[in-house]
Amino acid sequence: MKKKLLFFALSIGLLTTFSVRSQEKEVTISVDTLSQNTYMLTGQGGNIGIYVGETHVFMIDDQFERLSEKLKQAISGLTDKPIAFLFNTHMHGDHSGGNARFNSETVTLVAQDKVRERLKLGLMKKVEANEMSQGDYINMLPEVTFSEDITFYDGDETIMAFHVHNAHTDGDAMVYFMENNVLHMGDTYFKGRYPYIDLKSGGSIDGFIKAQKKALMVINEETKIIPGHGRPSNAAELRNSIAMLEDIRAKIQAQIDAGSSLEEVKMNATLTADYDSKNGTGFINSERIREIIYTSLKK
Repeated sequence: MKKKLLFFALSIGLLTTFSVRSQEKEVTISVDTLSQNTYMLTGQGGNIGIYVGETHVFMIDDQFERLSEKLKQAISGLTDKPIAFLFNTHMHGDHSGGNARFNSETVTLVAQDKVRERLKLGLMKKVEANEMSQGDYINMLPEVTFSEDITFYDGDETIMAFHVHNAHTDGDAMVYFMENNVLHMGDTYFKGRYPYIDLKSGGSIDGFIKAQKKALMVINEETKIIPGHGRPSNAAELRNSIAMLEDIRAKIQAQIDAGSSLEEVKMNATLTADYDSKNGTGFINSERIREIIYTSLKK
C-alpha cells in the first residue's frame, strides 16, 4: 500500500510539474488576416478576434493574464488605434484571464449577463484568499452586459453579438462583423477537435449543436469563422462539425435507451471511431467526449 501511495504521489507531482512547465513555455503570438479590418490572434488559450475600426479597436477575448503584454505588442503591430471595446465570449480563464490588464478608463468590457455572474462568483474567492486584489477583481468584471443580443456600429460596419443558450456554457455569445463577413464563435466551435462542453457551467450537447446551427443561419459560404480553438474555418467545415456531433449524439442516445451505463459508453470506442483520428487528439479525447455527451443527455 505504501508503494502504491508513493507511486501515486510521484505521478501527481510529475503531472503538476508538466502542467506548470507547459504554461510557462515561450508563447509566440501569430496573426491571421481574415479581411481588410479583421484579424485572428493565436497564442495560448482561446483565439482572439481583432477588428480595426475608423477610430478604435474592437477586441474579442484576451487569453491569459501572463500573455497580456505580448498581445498588446502584437496588436500594436496591426494598428496604433486604441482598444475601445473588449468582448468576452464566455467566462473561462483562457478567454477572459487578461481582462484586468486590458481594461481601463478608455476600454469598455462587454459580455453576456451570465459571464459577469460567474466571474464574480469565481473571482471573489480569489480576493478572499488574497490571491487577487480588489482593483483587479473590479477590472476583471464586464461593465456592460446583455441578455440576448447587442449591436455596435462603426462607420459602415455593424457588429452583432448574440447569446446562444446552454452551449459550451450558459453565457456564450458569438460576434458577427457583417461588412467584413467574419464570425467569432468562441468555444461553441472547436475546429478539428472534439469540443469541451462545460456541463457544470450550464453547457449541454443539445445547446452546443443548436448554437452551431444558429451560426449557419447567420453566415454564408464566404464567411471567415474564428473558432474558440483551432485554425480559421468556414461554413462547410462547420456543417461537418454539426453532422459529426449529431451522429455521435444519436449513437450515444441509442446506447442510453438500451440501458448502457456511463462506463460502458466510455469504453465503447466504436461510437466515435469514424471521427477519432481527426478529432480525438486534442484536449478532449474520444473517451472524454463520449463521457461528456452521455452525461449531458442523462441530465
